[in-house]
Amino acid sequence: MIAFCRLLRERELAVSTAEVIDALQSARLVDLADRQELKLALRCVLTTCPEDLPVFDSSFEEFWRSHVLEGGDDHFATRDTRHLERGSGQEVPWVDPDAVQLSARPNADESLSAPVSSPIEVLGQRDFASFGPDELPEIRRALVLVARRLATRASRRYRAGRRGHSIDLRRSFRRNIQYGGSIVEFARRRRKIRKQRLVLICDVSRSMEVYSRFVLQFVYALHDVLGHVESFVFSTRLTRVTEYLSSPSIEQALERIARDAPDWAGGTRIGDSLQTFNARWARRMLGQKTIVLILSDGLDSGYWSVLEREMIELQKRAERVIWLNPALGNPAYRPVARGMTVALPHVAHFASAHNLASLKELANQLTS
Repeated sequence: MIAFCRLLRERELAVSTAEVIDALQSARLVDLADRQELKLALRCVLTTCPEDLPVFDSSFEEFWRSHVLEGGDDHFATRDTRHLERGSGQEVPWVDPDAVQLSARPNADESLSAPVSSPIEVLGQRDFASFGPDELPEIRRALVLVARRLATRASRRYRAGRRGHSIDLRRSFRRNIQYGGSIVEFARRRRKIRKQRLVLICDVSRSMEVYSRFVLQFVYALHDVLGHVESFVFSTRLTRVTEYLSSPSIEQALERIARDAPDWAGGTRIGDSLQTFNARWARRMLGQKTIVLILSDGLDSGYWSVLEREMIELQKRAERVIWLNPALGNPAYRPVARGMTVALPHVAHFASAHNLASLKELANQLTS
């Protein structure tokens, strides 16, 4: 961030030490995984007039580039493209010796010509069913990124914090009584991080196998960053898999789930599975602060009256029920299956889960 501010200063923007400190504090308050949000926040504190905006925008795109690190997560990686005048006036590119070592690229000059898109931007609109085995590591990193965005959403509630950006007047007055009422030091507060309680009920029948694997990877990432997540899978019967998703890797977790859920890739009995959940787990897992996510295409081979009754029970116990149907990603799809028609009246939000963009929208819906 300091190097970026130095670049702006060299390009004749009025960026002093105070603006650098403001930029660092602004970066604490925004979602760093959201490139546009970071750009707008920095633009607010590092520009002073309309003439600064074109210079700032071009400098931001030149300096900040999103890369995928080898064997790691997604980060903003900086590459300072300042040029230093030397000797005969020839421009020599300056390279930061502490720069992050990035994965090798076939042509470095091309990578400098335009900013590289983030994984969500590149892969966001592609259907999960279209990914090949060689693309799975990249899509997994992108799923982790979406999960982290969900886990860092700020609540409207505040808590005490030494580095908070807001002043707590009540605590400030109490703290300064020892100084005779004169305000000597301020007590600060900051927003709490809102961690949503979730219960996932995932259809792993044959028609849902491809999509359920990706959603389970998303939930695997949520287990790391949220903590309050309960997970179940079903085909013809319900299996609790919360403890399996604490495995060291998602591959091990999926292998254990497939082994211990004997009906994996079998038929579909949504109503009977929800009946098992309501009878055995709903009372101790659900509450007015818990969201239930059901992932299924709604093709139920059981009795529709059972599904309707259990959906009414879920609606009463949970804060809300969200139904994710990958088929909704097809513009021609209509929820005319009997299972979907009886379930929809008791669903607060009906959405797709067929690509990264839909999961990103789900993260926004969970915190709305």
